[in-house]
Amino acid sequence: MNLEYYRIFYEVARAGSITGAAAKLCISQPAVSQTIKQLEEGLGSPLFVRASKGVRLTMEGEVLFSYVKKGLFEIQAGEEAFRSMISLEQGEVRIGASDMTLRFYLLPYLEEFHAKYPSVRVQVTNGPTPETLRFLKEGRIDFGIVSSPVRDADLFVRPVRKLKDTFVAGSRFIHLKGKKLPYQVLNELPVICLEQNTSTRTCADAYLAGVGISLKPEFELATSDMIVQFVLRNLGVGLVVEDFAKEYVNAGELFYLEFEREFPEREFCIVARGRQVMSKAAGALLGMLL
Repeated sequence: MNLEYYRIFYEVARAGSITGAAAKLCISQPAVSQTIKQLEEGLGSPLFVRASKGVRLTMEGEVLFSYVKKGLFEIQAGEEAFRSMISLEQGEVRIGASDMTLRFYLLPYLEEFHAKYPSVRVQVTNGPTPETLRFLKEGRIDFGIVSSPVRDADLFVRPVRKLKDTFVAGSRFIHLKGKKLPYQVLNELPVICLEQNTSTRTCADAYLAGVGISLKPEFELATSDMIVQFVLRNLGVGLVVEDFAKEYVNAGELFYLEFEREFPEREFCIVARGRQVMSKAAGALLGMLL
């Protein structure tokens, strides 16, 4: 049956009259009467009987009305929820990001987005770049913020901020400060770096292999913040994105090692699936970032 038939049936039952339903729906009385007749014929039983002042439901009509009422309420609630999502009065955004991209890029934007759309839920899945890319391909997140390089022709990739990898050291290694060092010196130093499932470690290993160095870390840690803490205690020289150590370098507690050749710059990138249809909320946040 045409859903509109049930809406007219619902209004007739509520009003208790053809006239009242016609006025409510802004259609003619004959049109209402004809619709009810077609509905009764289609269902094979009368839905109304004439009363002194209008019409009343038959027993079968009352049973049908109880279901139609719930169904129309559900449709109305669905339309209202849909409109709320379109107007960003509610909704959800799913983002993938590492500790680094959250801290040094994404957080200010999330703060601005939340202030503008306080009822939209933002779900951040925290993990290194390879994990974020996997979640994106599996459809578990709307988009991700990762560090380059990203080599995947199926993804939309937009660089948004430059970053630089560097080695940082403490007072135990002060004799190295201000010198232009060959990378071979790393073979003689206790090195602290991230685990191998991170983009920072992967890029560093690839670059150093190109200059004949194979890192043999003294410590492999899960986070760059922990690397800085180890370096502050003079347990070795740490490989981090320079933002993590900047506060301590500015305070004179640590210093950056300088090499004859600098590490190539990398970038924070927004990544999304190509030709992806996003929710209104996800599109709004992505638009803010871009």
